[in-house]
Amino acid sequence: MKQKSLTARLDQIMPKIESVDFLNNQGLGNEIGFYVFDYPAESELEVREHITFMTEKMNKRGRTFTNINLFEVVLEILESRKLTERAFKTQKERGDDALFKALKGPLEQNRVAEFIANKIDLDNSGESKSEFILLHGLGNAWPIIRGHGLLNALHAKVGNVPTVLFYPGEWDGLTLKSL
Repeated sequence: MKQKSLTARLDQIMPKIESVDFLNNQGLGNEIGFYVFDYPAESELEVREHITFMTEKMNKRGRTFTNINLFEVVLEILESRKLTERAFKTQKERGDDALFKALKGPLEQNRVAEFIANKIDLDNSGESKSEFILLHGLGNAWPIIRGHGLLNALHAKVGNVPTVLFYPGEWDGLTLKSL
């Protein structure tokens, strides 16, 4: 039963994303255009497959959007700062807590948001060539990247670009909860 409701919800994403209201950032009572698609963490593979299906279909339809895997963003930031090997060594020798502490600065939410803003190709006026942003892979990037903190940081950088965050947990309209 739960699986059918997830499948039905997944099937509603594309029509929502391609709607005029979504693309014009309308329909949320003039709030910022961040949408959260929550799902049970154990359904991660199904959601990933659906994101792949959607992106292929929207590419064929000529949609201009940015598809961002947050775990890959973490790796790209570490690589760009030449911290990857040091991070692996820290984790192996000192454990997860030491790694998390060491990465708090380089992967601070505002830095991650800036990196994402650069990926969506904003012009000088803050306009994006992307119609919208799909953010996923948060479960793999957690706890280094936190959904709520990232959305707050992104608001200042890409607030006018509708954004969908795929969240492996629960969203009650105010709070993101890990399950």
